[in-house]
Amino acid sequence: MSSGLGSIESLFLEGEAGRLEALLNLGAYSGTQGAEYACLVCHPHPLYGGTMHNKVVFRTMKALNGFGFPVLRFNFRGVGSSAGTHDEGRGEIADVRVALDYLSQRFGLPILFAGFSFGAAIGLRAAAVHPQVKGLIMVGTPVNAEGRAYRYELLQQSTLPKLMVSGDRDPFASAAQLEEIFAAAAEPKRLVLIPGADHFFAGHLEELREAVRGWVSKVVGARELP
Repeated sequence: MSSGLGSIESLFLEGEAGRLEALLNLGAYSGTQGAEYACLVCHPHPLYGGTMHNKVVFRTMKALNGFGFPVLRFNFRGVGSSAGTHDEGRGEIADVRVALDYLSQRFGLPILFAGFSFGAAIGLRAAAVHPQVKGLIMVGTPVNAEGRAYRYELLQQSTLPKLMVSGDRDPFASAAQLEEIFAAAAEPKRLVLIPGADHFFAGHLEELREAVRGWVSKVVGARELP
């Protein structure tokens, strides 16, 4: 399949709980020619409608794909055509590790990890310690959501470049809470709070995309494709 985003592959990853449905946007390249990084974007909570087709996930993918990077999205276990059942975040960490290993084995490139909401909080636990991951993008980082509390000690320990992008009206993490997490995180790091944006960046998706593009350009040093 092809689109304005280049070639798109529909595939399945071999997960611990069975096959995981995935989409791979290859960008402008049919292989690794010219690509500096491979990327993974993880979706929000499976029990609340989160899938790899989520608008925030899609916009984040587009921002990364605009640099010509191959970008992988997948459905966590029990979502869409992925096998298994939701595992309260435990098995989902393994799902992320499977996706990162797939990118590493297929492309042999350093990896940029991105996650939205649950995908950020859970994906971080696999990405921050994966040897091929060279940057972390946390979108809509949750602190308290649907009775669950998320903690981010790994950000304090990781010296990988980090980007946190959230709306200043996110009901699952106040600006003060995000600033506290950001202050405790190890350098290098950048926090972007988008004025007026909620958790799903309604009406502010282009600002989200610009924040990701700007960070990749300045911190990672990549150039967008013409």
